[in-house]
Amino acid sequence: MEKIYEGMLGGTPFYVTTLNRQHLPEIEKLQLKVYESLTDQSILQPLSTEEFEYILNGNGLMIGAYVENKLIAFRALLNPPIDEEHLGYDCGIAEDELHRVLYQEISNVSPTYRGYGLQKTLAKVVMNQIDLEKYDYVCSTVKPYNIPSLKDKFSQDLVVKGLKIKYVDKLRYIFYKDLRQELPIFTEKKSISMADTVGQQQLLKQGYIGTSMYEDQNDWFVVYEK
Repeated sequence: MEKIYEGMLGGTPFYVTTLNRQHLPEIEKLQLKVYESLTDQSILQPLSTEEFEYILNGNGLMIGAYVENKLIAFRALLNPPIDEEHLGYDCGIAEDELHRVLYQEISNVSPTYRGYGLQKTLAKVVMNQIDLEKYDYVCSTVKPYNIPSLKDKFSQDLVVKGLKIKYVDKLRYIFYKDLRQELPIFTEKKSISMADTVGQQQLLKQGYIGTSMYEDQNDWFVVYEK
């Protein structure tokens, strides 16, 4: 396997490689292990075998981290089908550019190797693998109060462009990044509790975007700017 990144987890060496269909059994085994370890399983939407196969068959990119020959983490980007649920519509991307959108999909880290910033490392590695000749945008969805995933998106300079019901009945932040340009200089800033869905939706309608988050007095606040 070609190593696209090498590093250390404490005193343990690991490497990252691109995954393909041959890796599907170990991917699904790790996903199950991660899902069963969660105290709140609603924060993770596991992928089906068909969804993994769709990505691994060339409709995106999946990378995996290994310690020796054991898969300990993976992260995926998806080239999604263009349908009425496409996140590009929620982010104001022109219809003729929707084919240039990738989704940040599932990211799993073995419970044994949490606490080393591996999810953040894999984010940098997988984003560096994007073919900028083919893609201009990255989108993603995250459940409110899924703090690790929210921190992960903000750390990569993705911003909140929407907060709405997706996947039939699930409230989700819609994150967005334009790979071609940096964020502008903002002149207005407002902070609002993550629990205030209506207030955040009003700010988004007024042209604000969510740029960061912080904890205060046992609650989390999102910073909106424009």
